[in-house]
Amino acid sequence: MKRLVSILMLLAACFLDGRAQQVLFSNLKNLLDVRGDTVTTLHVERRSKTQIYLMGGADFKIEARGNEGLSKYIKRRCYAIQVDSVLYLNCRKMRYKRYRFGAWYAQALRINGHVFYKAQPLGQVASSTVVNEEATKLGGEVGDAINASGMVTQRVYYELDLTTGYSLFVGKERMTELLEGHPDWIEALQKERSEEASVIEPYLLRLKQ
Repeated sequence: MKRLVSILMLLAACFLDGRAQQVLFSNLKNLLDVRGDTVTTLHVERRSKTQIYLMGGADFKIEARGNEGLSKYIKRRCYAIQVDSVLYLNCRKMRYKRYRFGAWYAQALRINGHVFYKAQPLGQVASSTVVNEEATKLGGEVGDAINASGMVTQRVYYELDLTTGYSLFVGKERMTELLEGHPDWIEALQKERSEEASVIEPYLLRLKQ
C-alpha cells in the first residue's frame, strides 16, 4: 500500500512539473524575477516562409487553442513565454533603436545572465550584415526587390538590454566583447565572412561551456 501511494505521489509530481513548463511572463521584470503564470494549453507553431513573406513578423506563433481570450493576450500583451526549456520573446515588445520587429515570437537563449534572440535584420543591421549576391549583381530596383524579399526570412542575433528593454545587435564587435578571455575563439570569429545568426550562434553556445 505504501509503495502504491509513493508511486501515485511521484506520478502527480511529474504531472505538475510537466504543467509548470508553460509559463507566461507579463513584462521584463517578471521575466528577470522568473515570476509568471503557469498554463497548460499552449501550442507552439513554427511559421512557414510563405506565412512570413505574406504577413511578416517573427518565426513562431504561440496560442492557447480553445481559449480565444488567452490567445489574444499571448499575441498582443504577453512579454515572454517559457515552454519546457525554451524561451520565446514577443517581438511586439522588442525594439531595436526606432525600429519594431512586428508580431509573433522569436526564440531566445539565456546565457550567463544575458538574453539573446533571433530576429529579422533592421535598419543599419540590414544594410551592413547581410549581402545578397544576386542583388549585388543586378543592382537597381530589381536588386533592391530581391534584397528586401531575402531580408524577410534572414535572421541575426540581438541582445535584450535587461535594464532598458531595448535591443543591441550582436555582430562581430559585440561577440568579441562576449568572448573576452578566449583568444582562439575571437581569432576564429574574425575570419567569419558573415554576421548572420547561423554564424554567430555557435559562438554564443560556446559561452555556456
